[in-house]
Amino acid sequence: MEPDRLIEITDPGDVRIAEFTSIRERDLTGRHGQFVAEGTVVLSMLARAHAGAGPVKAEKLLLLKNRVAGLSNLMAQFSSDVPIYVAEASVLDAIAGFHLHRGVLAIGSRAAPPDLINLIGSLPERSLVLVGCGISNHDNIGSLFRNAAGFTADAVLLDETCCDPLYRKALRVSVGSVLSVPYARQGGAEEVLGALAETGFEIWALSPSGTVEIGAIAPGRRVALVMGTEGEGLPPDILDRFHSARIPQAPGLDSLNVGTASGIALYSIARAMGRLG
Repeated sequence: MEPDRLIEITDPGDVRIAEFTSIRERDLTGRHGQFVAEGTVVLSMLARAHAGAGPVKAEKLLLLKNRVAGLSNLMAQFSSDVPIYVAEASVLDAIAGFHLHRGVLAIGSRAAPPDLINLIGSLPERSLVLVGCGISNHDNIGSLFRNAAGFTADAVLLDETCCDPLYRKALRVSVGSVLSVPYARQGGAEEVLGALAETGFEIWALSPSGTVEIGAIAPGRRVALVMGTEGEGLPPDILDRFHSARIPQAPGLDSLNVGTASGIALYSIARAMGRLG
């Protein structure tokens, strides 16, 4: 990569890197379609998405100066219109507002997620989707996307009460899978599940009190696995209206973490559908 492509930042107040300042505070107020990618794994996913024709684009990179040499191949994957800024550790920490030991940041943007109905309508005839209802923990949202990518889910559908998957921590926990797995975040849980039911999806709601053990399900051609928030779980009306499944576990344990449960359930159903090699 050409050395003259690198732009050194010596002033934390430089307006060219304003989007990177006080990252944690900005995370709390929303970024209106922009997001922060942190770490080399997420940056590689961003590079791949940026090179495609999809809704995700990279806007600028900010790197720790002493990491540049080791990242030359990765930086070369970004088109020349994406500026690459570099800074010493003290300047980078002052910009971010905390010690940034990874030393790798990028600002990206994503076009608005597709309309729920349009996304469901675009899914293949044989589909597996993961649905999140009321999940407000960013780590759990990130885990849902990582598991969805790992176990071949075609999309993740979130109701409007779920937190934003483009939040920095959710994106990091997902190891960038939020940038590759199609998703919608819209409507109430009943609206999301109703739309899936109308298009022929078998809907399986996960709960410790589920009537069918997850490994006993013989899935059809279209399956939706539904995860609720930890603690309260899914509302009774959803468990009553749709099929319910459980993951066997040790007696006396309240429930599994949402990330763990979604991984086990997706693996079981994807395997039963013949989607895993």
